Amino acid sequence: MRRPRRITLRARLTLIYGGLFLAGGVVLLGVTYALFNSQVGRGTIKLLTRTSPAPGTDPVITAHDLGDLLIDSEAERVAREQAALLKEAAAHSLLVQGTIALVVVGALAIGFGWLVAGRVLAPLHGVTGSARRIAASADPRQHRRITLRGPDDEVKDLAEAFNTMVERLDRSFDGQRRFVANASHELRTPLTLNRSLVEVAMHRRSASPDVKELGEKLLQINSRHERLISGLLVLAKSEHVAERFPLDLANVVTHVVEQTAGQATAANVTVLDAPGEAPTLGDALLLERLVHNLVENGIRHNEPGGWVRISTRTRGDEAEIEVSNTGPVVAAEEIPALFEPFRRRAAPRLDSAKGAGLGLSIVRSVAGAHDGAVTARPREGGGLVVTVRLPAR
Repeated sequence: MRRPRRITLRARLTLIYGGLFLAGGVVLLGVTYALFNSQVGRGTIKLLTRTSPAPGTDPVITAHDLGDLLIDSEAERVAREQAALLKEAAAHSLLVQGTIALVVVGALAIGFGWLVAGRVLAPLHGVTGSARRIAASADPRQHRRITLRGPDDEVKDLAEAFNTMVERLDRSFDGQRRFVANASHELRTPLTLNRSLVEVAMHRRSASPDVKELGEKLLQINSRHERLISGLLVLAKSEHVAERFPLDLANVVTHVVEQTAGQATAANVTVLDAPGEAPTLGDALLLERLVHNLVENGIRHNEPGGWVRISTRTRGDEAEIEVSNTGPVVAAEEIPALFEPFRRRAAPRLDSAKGAGLGLSIVRSVAGAHDGAVTARPREGGGLVVTVRLPAR
C-alpha cells in the first residue's frame, strides 16, 4: 500500500504565514468597521444655508440644526432615513472594498510566504540531498560529507552533527569489513592445512577403513567450513561495488546453468533457462555469484524430479532475474528470515548439509550494492519465486 503524500514543511509554513496574516487582517477590518459605526451618526445633522444680506456684498453661510428648520415630523423622518441609508452605504462599501483588498493582499502575502519559506528551507534541502547522495554512494572510498555554506546557525549544526555520525559509521563499517575479510583469510590457511593432513592420512596404505570413514566425515566438515568462510568473504566484499562495467544478465545465466549442471543432475533436478536480453552495469563476478546462489538454492531446497526455472528480461528501466523452483511449501511469514545470515527454514543457526545459510543474504547484499532490490514469494504448490531487479543499462 502506497503511503499518502504528506504536506511538506514549506507548505505548512506558508499556510501558517498566510493564516496569521489573514487573521490579523480580519481583526483589523472588524475593528475599523466597529469604529466607523461608532463614529458615524454621532452629533447632530447640520444644514448649511447661503444668503446675501445686500446686493454687492459677500454671501454669508450659516449652519442650522436640522431639528430647528424641519418642523414637520414627516420631513424630519425622511431626513433621518436618508442619513441612515448614507451610513449603511458607507459601511457596506467599507466591508466590500476592505474584504477585496484583504483577499488580494492575503494572496500576495501567501505568495511571498511561499518564497520566503523556500529560501529559509533551502539549506535543509541541501542537507537532505547530500544525505541521500551519501546513502546512495556505492564506493566507500569516497567518504562524502555534507558541505553547507551559510551562517553559523542551527542548520549548520545539524549538518556538522550528521557528518560526525556518518564518519563514525564509516569507521565502524570499515572496521567490520576489514575484520571479516582478515578473519576469512586467516581461517583459510588452517582449513587448507587440515584438509591436506586428512587427505594424507586417508591415502596411507596402512589406513584402516575406520580412519578412511572418519576422514570422509572430516573432509565434509572442512568443506562446509571453507564454503562458510568464502561466503563471509563475499558478503563483506559485496556491500559496495567500486567499478561497474556493461554486461548482459542473459550471458551470466547461461554460464551459471552450465556450471551447476552436474549438481542438478546429481540432485535429479531439471534446470530450465529462458534468458532474454537484460543489459545492466555491474561487477560481473558478484552478479555471477548472485545468480549462482539463486540457482544453487533452488537445486538444494528441492525435491527429486523437481525443476528450477530461471529467466531474464528487461521491463521498463529495470533488468529482472526471476528464479522459481519446486520444493516444500514455504509460508509467506518465513520468507523475510531466509534473507538473514545463517538462517534456514525451521533450523536457524544449526549445522546443515545444505549450506551455511548465507546464499540469500549474499543475493540481497549484491543486489543492494548494485542499486537493486530482491523480493521473494511462495510458489503455488511449493517452492519459491525470487525476483531480482537491477537498473537497466
